[in-house]
Amino acid sequence: MAKMIYCQKLKKQAEALTFQPYPGELGKRVLENISQEAWQAWLNHQTMLINEYRLNMLEADARKFLKDEMEKFLFGEGSEKPQGYVPKEVK
Repeated sequence: MAKMIYCQKLKKQAEALTFQPYPGELGKRVLENISQEAWQAWLNHQTMLINEYRLNMLEADARKFLKDEMEKFLFGEGSEKPQGYVPKEVK
């Protein structure tokens, strides 16, 4: 049976992550406080940010931007969508 945690993002009991998805203290905090469902939502949001802002993940500034957005998305007031962002219609 899957381990359950109280997810700080979703504000409910949910299935815990099975591994630390990010290094360091932030990764430990994510593992202990964020559910699989919320992490998946972040991964989707992160992909949108990378694509919309055309981020180069080899650049330190791009990685710092995403780390800051991840903290806001998972633990803070939420990460903003890029100005003028319109999701593509799924057919």
